[in-house]
Amino acid sequence: MRNRMRLIVRGLVIAVIATLAITATASDYQAPRLKGMKQPDINGIWQALNEAHWDVERHMARAGVQLRDGPAGPVPAVSVLRMGAAASVPPGIGVIVGGGKIPYTEAALKKKQENQADWANRDPEVKCFLPGVPRATYMPQPFQIFHNKNSVFMAYQYAGAVRDILMTDPGEAPVDSWMGQSFGKWEGDTLVVEVTGQLADTWFDRSGNHHSEQLRVTERYTPMSANHLWYEARIEDPATFTAPWTIAMPLYRRMEPDAQLMDFKCVEFVEELMYGEFRRNPLPR
Repeated sequence: MRNRMRLIVRGLVIAVIATLAITATASDYQAPRLKGMKQPDINGIWQALNEAHWDVERHMARAGVQLRDGPAGPVPAVSVLRMGAAASVPPGIGVIVGGGKIPYTEAALKKKQENQADWANRDPEVKCFLPGVPRATYMPQPFQIFHNKNSVFMAYQYAGAVRDILMTDPGEAPVDSWMGQSFGKWEGDTLVVEVTGQLADTWFDRSGNHHSEQLRVTERYTPMSANHLWYEARIEDPATFTAPWTIAMPLYRRMEPDAQLMDFKCVEFVEELMYGEFRRNPLPR
């Protein structure tokens, strides 16, 4: 037990040192400029490489994304049983700054646990609904940033999601939507984006972590090398959390010579799940 604690402490120390080193590198790096402009050039195709899309909190591996009680501990629920290891949850060090837990209210934590226990029916990703922000950033598919001096546009491979980052303050969002309303500005080399007006239906990950319609996300995209961005997102939602919290991670440039976003029209892939029962002759379930 003592040796295990030493290993845990050593790992935390290494993680802190690595974070400090990354921060120092990012602050020292001078990104190339767009021609004739002050803003750094962050055009490109980017992707997160972590386990945050499974669970933004630090977590151990689990036998299934949805579990039930078994004779000697949790086992995969019937809805994911035949998926085997493909529906198991890989371990992750988490992306919450400080390594803590999401500061849920008591009622919101109960809802999170209910979501996790009924993942197959509740996760909006299963039904191919748009992922919302920040989840779209760290899904296991790339996204692309297009920008010039006056405009920023983000396109995501998953479900064809897009965001037009408004560079003048539009005021309150006229209506809530899956991807919300984004207002951006440059603070030095960092693109800061305020996201409001998101529907309460999106989740943060596949572990049932959720929010309300009061969610406000403040994103920060900072170049840290020619092929890396440092991404941070501050989460505020007084109806769901007792305090704001922040996630952070590097984003990696896709380096393939023919790198591009491909079509992933997953709406078509879930038609059988969502509407197959309405066929005149439904297929076996």
